[in-house]
Amino acid sequence: MAVATDVIRQRLQAVPESPGVYLFRDRTGAVIYVGKAIRLRDRLRTYFTPGYAQTPRLADMLRRVYDFEFVRTANEVEALVLECNLIKHYRPRYNIRLRDDKNYLYLKLPITELYPRVHYTRKVQEDGALYFGPYTSAQSLRDTVKSLRQMLPFRTCSDDVFKQHRVCLDFHIRRCPGPCEGRISPDDYNARIREVALFMEGRSDVLTHQLREKMVRASEQLDFENAARYRDQLLAMERIADRQKVLTRGRDDRDLVAYARDGRDVYVEVAYVRQGKMVGSDGHALEGAGDAPEPELLRGFLLMYYGSATHIPRAVALPGEVDEPEVVASWLAERRGGPVELEVPKRGRKRALLEQLAETAQEELKQHRIQADYDRSRTEPMLSALAEALDLPRPPHRIECYDISNIQGQSAVGSMVVFEDGRPRNDHYRIFRIKQIPGPNDFAMLQEVLRRRFERLEMAERREQGGAADDASFSSRPDLILIDGGKGQLSAALEVLEQIGYADIPTFALAKQHEELFAPDRDGPIVQEHNSPGMFLVQRIRDEAHRFAITHHRKQRARRALSSPLDSVEGIGPARKRQLMRTFGSLQAIRQAPLDELTRLGIPERVAIRLRELI
Repeated sequence: MAVATDVIRQRLQAVPESPGVYLFRDRTGAVIYVGKAIRLRDRLRTYFTPGYAQTPRLADMLRRVYDFEFVRTANEVEALVLECNLIKHYRPRYNIRLRDDKNYLYLKLPITELYPRVHYTRKVQEDGALYFGPYTSAQSLRDTVKSLRQMLPFRTCSDDVFKQHRVCLDFHIRRCPGPCEGRISPDDYNARIREVALFMEGRSDVLTHQLREKMVRASEQLDFENAARYRDQLLAMERIADRQKVLTRGRDDRDLVAYARDGRDVYVEVAYVRQGKMVGSDGHALEGAGDAPEPELLRGFLLMYYGSATHIPRAVALPGEVDEPEVVASWLAERRGGPVELEVPKRGRKRALLEQLAETAQEELKQHRIQADYDRSRTEPMLSALAEALDLPRPPHRIECYDISNIQGQSAVGSMVVFEDGRPRNDHYRIFRIKQIPGPNDFAMLQEVLRRRFERLEMAERREQGGAADDASFSSRPDLILIDGGKGQLSAALEVLEQIGYADIPTFALAKQHEELFAPDRDGPIVQEHNSPGMFLVQRIRDEAHRFAITHHRKQRARRALSSPLDSVEGIGPARKRQLMRTFGSLQAIRQAPLDELTRLGIPERVAIRLRELI
């Protein structure tokens, strides 16, 4: 599509002169690039202008483009929002994006609850809770929370433990104020959570001021025990504040962004300044940056990073100009609910800090490349050997493998494991409980799993507005499918894939007995040395799918073994189940109990009648 054909020219004429987002797809239908345009027609025409590909990255992309589509929007900011969502949804290889951004950790404070449980999460929801993040270093966040609990104890236990209404060890070692037993009032506990939020926002000076006032007030009231507790918290807070570096004489909130580049690898470092003090920093490796110029690189990073960040500062200091600064600033202001300034310091203290931050990014990039080079040196030969053995057009980026685990059809589950670039993508693993197949039929169970998985992919690809998918794993198209089994399993899998319209995805099966690899339309197995790199990778993926399936199959069996006939009675929940067993001692005694004895326990008569009928 680098050269405009007559059909393409006619299609371009029909593209509207309005803001919007465009998508480029390759011959397999995969989205390889998402872009935004003030005028869609003009922007799309430029891609077919001779000599437009000014960089190797852009030239490589245009060689792969086979088709395009677009979505109109009302304005540029709306187009920017849609562009951000589509990049997160499709993760196109030629867009700048954060590496493994779905693995980032957040701290969640559900302030709408009576006694909020402070805990970690990897998904931000519109549920009224406060979120802080994303954090690329889970250990750093956990260490922060550990230190914070020493100063401001709060609840971290699960809801099931909390509902037991008994204090645990955390209370006795002063890491929790004991809300489960009512040792602290809801108002006091929520005031504690607000203090935690202040600390996480980097406003430790506000918190120390409040603690000092509480300490003085308690001492004036001769409440020396609480005064001493506030004093200890104040000293701990001031020790943390002393470690924070004063950057400016003002009390401004801003982020500092700097980056380092080595070849096609880019690493961005972000430092957080709150109330004029450096309160933390975080690093992010980028994918798809390649030889992108600085304005495009910075725009891509801001789009991806602040698209998922929970806090937008008043200002962002950058090392250089960014593409479309007015549109990006308007989008940030819309997310923040107030104005946001994008500044490029040329001299002075802020410029010196950006240069220091760039040096930090350079050191982080070195460490990142050492690990990446080590991984690539191991996985690239495997993927290349696999592509050659299976006659694939190129090494597969995303490989999905499926396995079924059951005993005579009982507790049956199907597993889907995902490897990207030869490494496990654990957050994309999925398990399927077999719902439609009553007996031991591995072929039919495999077909059910594949049908459910690829129907989800079909729904994601047909989504008209291209909003973010509910599940990134199901909305990602694999480059290679592996089936744990022999020719029978392979035939069953191909039948389903052809029905749904995904027969073009290369699909193979690996039989465990003789470690034979079977291909469609081929009578015999593909002969591979057992110690060859490609075979080693296939076996590793197959073994991981088997491990994942058998683990969840055992969990299903354990749940089934612990189940009771009482579980099948509508109206009998865990509390009534425990009450019945404590009162009568056995199912036989419950079955023989008079109806009035059951109703005296608070069980409605209709439920009691149903109970005696079903057990």
